[in-house]
Amino acid sequence: MPLVKANAALIIIDMQKGMTDPGLGRRNNPRAELNVQRLLETWRQLQRPLVHVRHISRSPASVFWPGQPGCEFQQALAPFEPEHVVEKNVPDAFANTGLERWLHARGIKQLVIAGVITNNSVESTVRSAGCLGFDVIVASDACYTFDQKDLNGRLWPAEDVHALSLANMAMDYARVRDVNQILAPQD
Repeated sequence: MPLVKANAALIIIDMQKGMTDPGLGRRNNPRAELNVQRLLETWRQLQRPLVHVRHISRSPASVFWPGQPGCEFQQALAPFEPEHVVEKNVPDAFANTGLERWLHARGIKQLVIAGVITNNSVESTVRSAGCLGFDVIVASDACYTFDQKDLNGRLWPAEDVHALSLANMAMDYARVRDVNQILAPQD
C-alpha cells in the first residue's frame, strides 16, 4: 500500500519571511526550506492539492502583522495563483479558517504537513487534523523550530524541542517520515 495517496494534500505552514527574524533565536534543521521546496515542486508537478498557510498576527508589533515584509511568503515557497491560501490568527490552521470544509469538499482524506514552528503551528494543526479523522504524515525534515526556555528558565536546544514535538505527534495524530520516504516511488 503506498505511503502517500494520489489526492493527498500538501499543507505548508507559515513559511513566511518573518520566520527568518534573528529575534526568534537559534533554530534546528537549516535544510528545512529546501525540503519544503522539494515537496512543493513534486506536488506541483503531479498536480496534487496544495494549501499554503499564512499566519496573520492580531498584534501590530508582530513581524506577521499585515503589510509588514515578515508577513509575506518566502519567495521560493510562495503560492502560485491557483493554489489555495489559508490565513490564520492562531497556531492551528483548522481554527476558524474553513480548511476542513475545503478539504472535505475535494474528498481529501490524507495530509502531508510541513512548515514551522514544529512545536507550535505544525503540532497544533497536526493534532487537530488527527482528531478530525485525517490520515496525517508529518515531513520531519521539512519542519523546524527554535531554542526554547521552559517554565523554570532552562534553555532547551531546538533539536530537542523538535524531536519531542515529533514524538508527541507520532503518539496519536500522525506518522512522521522524512521527505525521502514521502517522495519515494510508490508501488
